[in-house]
Amino acid sequence: PEHWAYESIGEVKVPAIKIEDWPRNEVDRFVLARLEQEGITPSPDASPHVVLRRLHLDLIGLPPTLSELDAFDTAWQEDREACLEATVDRLLASPHFGERWGRHWLDQARYADSDGYEKDNARPHAWVWRDWVIKAFNDDMPIDQFTIEQLAGDLLPDAKPEHRVATAFHRQTLWNREGGIDPEEDRTKRTIDRLATTARTWLGLSLECAQCHDHPYDPILQRDFYQVYAFFNNADEQSIQIPRLDGEKGKKQEAHVMKRNGNRTIDSLR
Repeated sequence: PEHWAYESIGEVKVPAIKIEDWPRNEVDRFVLARLEQEGITPSPDASPHVVLRRLHLDLIGLPPTLSELDAFDTAWQEDREACLEATVDRLLASPHFGERWGRHWLDQARYADSDGYEKDNARPHAWVWRDWVIKAFNDDMPIDQFTIEQLAGDLLPDAKPEHRVATAFHRQTLWNREGGIDPEEDRTKRTIDRLATTARTWLGLSLECAQCHDHPYDPILQRDFYQVYAFFNNADEQSIQIPRLDGEKGKKQEAHVMKRNGNRTIDSLR
């Protein structure tokens, strides 16, 4: 049968519950239905200090200060909903928001400050792309723009330095610089890694099986694998000098980016 991941999402009936005034949304109704099934009473509302701590840790990854706790407690007593809305807006506007949530993207991109393998040479300018990611989260960059710039920023018409920096998503591969290696074999490994990481990150599935044969569980052919492989197989890895992304004038920083050969355009992604 077709894998469940490819089945259309159907309408789900919301369960009946006994405590009608407890849920605040339909998800709560599913939680409460199970609690009632198990004979468990829902926990009482959290205290203001607990609520603020949860908001802080969830949105910026840092605990609130004592002064923030006091201010939140006062505002909570006056108008709970207004207090919550103002606090969430404040935390979303914090530069720490991008640091907190950007780190999950860095994990998906296998971000590293060194090459790996036996030499494990340092990558002293890897942080330039890391800061690009943090800034993108803080700027609330739309996901389509976030995607295009990282996969093909160098192919955009009149690409700006920050568009090229975004392609460093593909520079996070392991790189073997040991003596005696076959450079072309290692380049091929990096190309395959870029393909696999792109598929896992954006499609949520693995293409590795199709490297050797048609995928047994997903509708992916070996031909599909190498068509996507070709998109990355004409790329060079290079370093460029760019103005500082933080706006500090008069200084430049080095960025390690991708550059495609040939006349391939951004339409190749669509």
